[in-house]
Amino acid sequence: MAEKIGLIAGGGSFPLLFAAEAKKAGLDVYVVGLHDITPKEIEQYAAQTRWFRLGNVGGPIDFLRDGGVHKALMVGQIPHVNIFGGIVPDLRAARLLFKLRDKKAGAIFTAVAEELAKDGIEIVSSATLLGHLLIKPGLVTGKKLDADTLKTAAYGWRAAKAISALDIGLTVVLRDQTVIAAEGMEGTDECIRRAGRLTAGRGGSALTVVKVARPGQDMRFDLPVAGARTLHVMKEAGASTLVLEAGKTLILGMEEFLAAAKETGVTVLGADDASFGR
Repeated sequence: MAEKIGLIAGGGSFPLLFAAEAKKAGLDVYVVGLHDITPKEIEQYAAQTRWFRLGNVGGPIDFLRDGGVHKALMVGQIPHVNIFGGIVPDLRAARLLFKLRDKKAGAIFTAVAEELAKDGIEIVSSATLLGHLLIKPGLVTGKKLDADTLKTAAYGWRAAKAISALDIGLTVVLRDQTVIAAEGMEGTDECIRRAGRLTAGRGGSALTVVKVARPGQDMRFDLPVAGARTLHVMKEAGASTLVLEAGKTLILGMEEFLAAAKETGVTVLGADDASFGR
């Protein structure tokens, strides 16, 4: 009998990527799908799929527990703004939300993981089976950064770490050591587009994008991710350099990502605190 793994799947390509890898590894994937969020294609990789509305906590837990699942992942995008009025919680979710100290993503995900643990289901690292897609330190692709871009990247690293520590966002976009845009709930790509609009037609050097993990990043959920689409958005916005935190940022489709970097001319650097003398 194949080993079972649960997958609480949000939106985007991340859940599909993991489910495909898990199936290839011979695991039976029990998928908790969310209506209007999880891609329907997830079913082709699943041993079983059950669909729930966002805000249903008891149903997914029962599904996984009754299926004999003891380990699960939580991956994919869930629009965080929904917590302010886009969900109708079941009784178990309502109790969970009532006990939250705040409605930041980290607090919500931790509370859900603790609720699953009550029924013997452990939430494991989001990078499970995907370690080969974690960005590595050093120059990933493109040309070596010049001194000015390195200074901008170093300042951006400090700025991104500051906002991520406050659970505001993970990304900043800069020009000449000046933050043009900081990510909020809109996500990385929209933050980059906003910076592009603010600087369009003004000349000057190309934009630099820095994306980091939170200090003390919990590898179980909400890992930083990047993919080919972000590189194309960067090109449209006038950004030429992408700095990602090494060892904690997943590339969603490495071959496509590297091909897009070559096509767009975007330089990608894997970095950590030591990269900027911290």
